Amino acid sequence: MSSLEVADIIRDHGSAYRAARKGTISLRQLKAMSAIERCRTAALGGHVHRCASCSHTQISYNSCRNRHCPKCQASAAHRWLEARELELLPVEYYHVVFTMPSLIADAAFQNPAVVYNILFKAASKTLLTIAADPKHLGARIALTAVLHTWGSAMTHHPHVHCIVPGGGLSLDGTRWISCKKGFFLPVRVLSRLFRRLFLEQLIDAHEKGLLEFHASMKHLNDLDAFKRYLRPAHQVDWVVYAKRPFDGPKAVLNYLSRYTHRVAIANSRLISMTNDKVTFKWKDYRQEGKKRYSSMTLHAHEFIRRFLIHVLPSRFHRIRYYGFLSNTIRAAQLQKVRDALNVKAPEPKVETDDANEHLVCEHCDGKMQLVEVFDGTLRARAPPVLCAA
Repeated sequence: MSSLEVADIIRDHGSAYRAARKGTISLRQLKAMSAIERCRTAALGGHVHRCASCSHTQISYNSCRNRHCPKCQASAAHRWLEARELELLPVEYYHVVFTMPSLIADAAFQNPAVVYNILFKAASKTLLTIAADPKHLGARIALTAVLHTWGSAMTHHPHVHCIVPGGGLSLDGTRWISCKKGFFLPVRVLSRLFRRLFLEQLIDAHEKGLLEFHASMKHLNDLDAFKRYLRPAHQVDWVVYAKRPFDGPKAVLNYLSRYTHRVAIANSRLISMTNDKVTFKWKDYRQEGKKRYSSMTLHAHEFIRRFLIHVLPSRFHRIRYYGFLSNTIRAAQLQKVRDALNVKAPEPKVETDDANEHLVCEHCDGKMQLVEVFDGTLRARAPPVLCAA
């Protein structure tokens, strides 16, 4: 398996890329590059562990904790999953994906925060509205929504993955209503409402002056021109994909562990870097079977460009909760749901004060003890995480 990392590519080619693209790289992209190339290096400081049995010493450097860094997501995902595990219900769970057409994605490219927010709002309202309709489920449901902005080749492909329990509370809040086994909500109905809600909100955002267009799309700053641009989007079916239900709540957790804290490309997909070329594994969803899987080679600058277009706007939340999982009402509503299902809340895990008790000596399996913490020449933007080398 290749040991190549995104950090290696940025360290080797980042300076030249920044020089070539001077004035076109945003501050958030520059910060992401800087964090990734310094992650787990002496620049961010580190810590020393020593085995209590054989005195083997191990030096580890701090992580950058940038949410776009491929190396820093495992611990963040683990903490997030522990909290979600306590919220799992003994019901079927469904996976629904909402995707915007390419012409809307082009508009999103220049207005990511506004359009990605609209994507979240339209997708969540679509599910909540159709589920509450007595003609369908007649229940108040909940969902966890996760934004991905990439395809397998790191091209711009914004879509939202929604994980939804297969049912909800009755509208009077007294009982649990399950959906039909193996069937959640009609995809065609979801698609049409999603399209209408999204386009209405997009036009509203333009009228409020929230959208800005530049370069070849500058003419879209005119509202009438923007409406003409959107006409084809009114006439095509929007992709809403409902996958078959998960095989039990544990399968939901396994899925979430792979998807919630993903970045545009994992280090495990990198194959090689030769001179100024980067080769990585990708999946072509237009092909069937084994033909789907192939390798792609890009110039290092193009690789970095594609990676950086998925750096999210500052303070943008890419995981959101709706319905009875909404942050402000979650505790009370989950108790109502459990009462309706006649199940008890799981016992929370007991936290330990010893953050290093899981560290084991690679030579004798003895316990590794923290003996020194040292500062680096730079500081991460968030408190560092102590990670084993």
